[in-house]
This record gives sequence, C-alpha cells and structure tokens, in this order.
Amino acid sequence: MGEDDQDQEHVAEPARPPLTAARAREMTAGLREAMDHVQRSVAVLAARVRDAHAARVWLPLGHSSWESYCDAEFGISRAQAYRLLDVARSLAAIHGAVAASTETSRTRDSNAAAAAALDYGLSQRALVAVSGRADVVAELITRRLATLAHSGLQALDENTMRAVVRQAVRDVRTAPPPPPADLPADPTVAALRRVVNDLAPRACVES
Repeated sequence: MGEDDQDQEHVAEPARPPLTAARAREMTAGLREAMDHVQRSVAVLAARVRDAHAARVWLPLGHSSWESYCDAEFGISRAQAYRLLDVARSLAAIHGAVAASTETSRTRDSNAAAAAALDYGLSQRALVAVSGRADVVAELITRRLATLAHSGLQALDENTMRAVVRQAVRDVRTAPPPPPADLPADPTVAALRRVVNDLAPRACVES
C-alpha cells in the first residue's frame, strides 16, 4: 500500500451533527420498511416464477427451455434460474401448509391470512436453503399450527402464522442432515463407525 493510500485512509470525515434518538428511530423505521419491501418482493417474485414455469411460458416465445428463457429475457444464469424455482417451490409448500391449516381453524381475518401467505418475512437465501426439505417445513408448520388451533387460542392471526412459519424454516435450516438410509450391514464396519464417531469429539477437545 502506497503513502497516498495511507493518507487517504486517515483523512478525517467532515464533522456531522450529533444524531438524536428521534432521528435514529426514524432512520431505523425507514430501514425496516425497506427490508420488509424486499422480503415481500421475494414472495411475489416466487409466486410469479411458479406460475410462469407451470405454464411453460418459454414455449410460445420460442425458447427451448426454462434456463434459455431466463437468460434471453432477464439475463440471468442457469443457476439463478433454478434458484428462482427453488424459492417458488419452498414458498408454495409453505403457502399450502398455512392455507390448509387456516381452513380448519378459526382465523380472525381471512384477508390477513392471505396477506401473511405472501409476507412471511423470509429471505430468498432462507427459501433456497430449505428448498430440498420443503416437505419437512410444511409438515412442521402444519403440526404446530394444529397444536395452536387446539390449545384454546381464539384465532390464528397474521402475526402468529408468520412467527410459526419463520421458526419452522429456522429450525429446518439449523437441523443436522438426516443419517444415511443405507447404513452398513456388516457389524464390524458398524462397530468401527461407532468407534470413530466416539473418538471425533475427543479429538476436537484435545486439539
């Protein structure tokens, strides 16, 4: 790094007036609103991607596939095109679980329930992360909403549903991967695997 760069790093910024608590709260509210807007946009985008893919929208426009359609129309890569589908599938599974649960429970406001279905406050990264286990997320949401519906609550309102959905996604994202289905049948190999598993935590502690 040259001397000029070092000098630029140490140039003092112009003095700013002290930030009041009221102004800080105002800026925080604006930031929160912007974040909420992005999350709602992700949900709307996912719904439209799902509809477009289901309708095979690329065929009437002369494209050979979904990925070529996304590349030509929007300039996004094949990986991005399929991430959009992952988001759409996750949100569809979540929406289905919430919709099924609200049909059998006393919902305070059906319009609020519909809004919550599109505004769970989930990021695109979170939806992509659980796309391979969307059925697990949906089952978890269904079970927890059913438990709440039978626990004496007067209604499952928008905030409650959103909290249940977000927690279910968080739990599935942080859960360890399931064990492999095809464990070795050889008892010697199985015993050796148990020994290795037992030694692994000790090795981490000792190191």
